[in-house]
Amino acid sequence: MKAKSSLKQIAPYQQGKQIQDIKRQYQIDRIVKLSSNENPYGYADTVRQFLASYEPAFDIYPDGHTAQLRKDLAYKIKVSESEIIFGSGSEEIVQMICRAYLFQGVNTVMATPTFPQYKHNAIIEGAKIKEIPTIEGHHDLNGMLEAIDQDTNVIWLCSPNNPTGTPITKQDFIAFMDTCPQHVLVVLDEAYYEYLDKTKDLHAMEQIQKYNNLIILRTFSKAYGLAGLRIGYGVANKQIINQLNVVRGPFNTTSIAQQIAQIALANEAFIEKTSQQNLKVKLDFQAFLDRIGWHYYTSETNFMLVSTPTSGTKVFDYLIQHGFIVRPGELLGIPNTIRFTLGLQDDMYRMQELLSLYQHQNS
Repeated sequence: MKAKSSLKQIAPYQQGKQIQDIKRQYQIDRIVKLSSNENPYGYADTVRQFLASYEPAFDIYPDGHTAQLRKDLAYKIKVSESEIIFGSGSEEIVQMICRAYLFQGVNTVMATPTFPQYKHNAIIEGAKIKEIPTIEGHHDLNGMLEAIDQDTNVIWLCSPNNPTGTPITKQDFIAFMDTCPQHVLVVLDEAYYEYLDKTKDLHAMEQIQKYNNLIILRTFSKAYGLAGLRIGYGVANKQIINQLNVVRGPFNTTSIAQQIAQIALANEAFIEKTSQQNLKVKLDFQAFLDRIGWHYYTSETNFMLVSTPTSGTKVFDYLIQHGFIVRPGELLGIPNTIRFTLGLQDDMYRMQELLSLYQHQNS
């Protein structure tokens, strides 16, 4: 069978080794998985309480309109219900955007490195990719603007950026939006929004009415701890949402994901506790890296990108033998780095011990 020629340019997503496989390979009893930016504190107790008495109706299709969650979310973020779209994680909305707005003959602009699914899905649709290197992990917004031409349909901003963890400032964001041509859809991916220092909030939701070419993506997979349920959302003006709904599957989020996301959304105390604990662990780990002289990118997320004295792959191999799974930067297009989730405090103390030993052995 003949498939799209663009598929030859990319490979399927390669899942990392599974925990049980690593345990068997290295004869380790406990694995600390820090490679997927999951919430090490789990999810809210209110979700746990709901699940204890939940009676599923798996024989019935979910609400394709996501009505109850839509109502609560619209109230919380102060937008119209018609300005929201839901997806199987915000990642599915990335796919919807590419399907709706990218095709052969147009181009799309993005930072590099950034979340790889922007490029992956754009290539599938046949669009030309324009990648603008980050500057110390930050988006080169001027360079991205300069790359726009009459054939540019979509531009991607990730703030805080994955994998660098660096945010865009509100001043720079507003200046960018004021300059960006109206024919270009600007995607602002705020997957890590809940971890962001409140003083660095772009208040992007307030800009939806001002900028008709803006869509904001957020997710329940990170701070809310619902990665396994796959639910996220996008917010934009009604015209954009209507266009995306044409390519959206009719039942693309499950009933249980909708219900649990609604419960999690109401539990601000869990989000506050999670973000504060994450900040405490981050500051402690940054101080450790300062002591051993390893460079790191200033992160506003639940992960860090750290420069390593040898290849990131070698550090990855060393850590995995001691029960810690991280992401080598070579897989992210950033040699001599590792990216890892900020885990539980005791686990991060143990990781400090391991990296101190590695530093001593390779100095």
